[in-house]
Amino acid sequence: MTPEQIKEVQARSTLLHSEAEVESALDSMAASINVELADKNPLVICIMHGGLITAGKLATRLNFPLQLDYLHATRYRGETSGKDLQWKVYPSTSLQGRAVLLLDDIFDVGTTLKLIIEYCKQQGCASIQTAVLLDKQHDRKEPDVAVDFVGMKVADQYLFGYGMDYKDYLRNAAGIYAIAEQDM
Repeated sequence: MTPEQIKEVQARSTLLHSEAEVESALDSMAASINVELADKNPLVICIMHGGLITAGKLATRLNFPLQLDYLHATRYRGETSGKDLQWKVYPSTSLQGRAVLLLDDIFDVGTTLKLIIEYCKQQGCASIQTAVLLDKQHDRKEPDVAVDFVGMKVADQYLFGYGMDYKDYLRNAAGIYAIAEQDM
């Protein structure tokens, strides 16, 4: 897609949550995480690319000692639907015996998150918790996956902004937007 086409997609999209609303949700998430993990010395892992903005904005709100790392595992590869999980980068910090907090942009079906959690358990983490900016509301979720910290619940639409992309673009949009039907 060209930058002009992306601008057209963005112009047709609908703003669902403003930057101020999202920032308020991040404040609430951070308050809950601060209570839960303050004495756990957690390893906070950003799930790339989607979790980048959530992790960056949330990390500065966490007021306890922690280590940051990232992993890159994807099912989408620039498309609008997922395939098999492709690992690009594993965390560089040992997970053995650690309290792990996984940060991501959205909890949709949960297939990617489920596989990442399985990996973390195989690496010997002491505990694992998950935090997502958005929890998409529908009945297609993986049955054994739950999220511990949620910023906002959203309708079942294709979204972009705050880390979520449309064909590898628009992750940097300051708000949560729904794609117009014609762009799906």
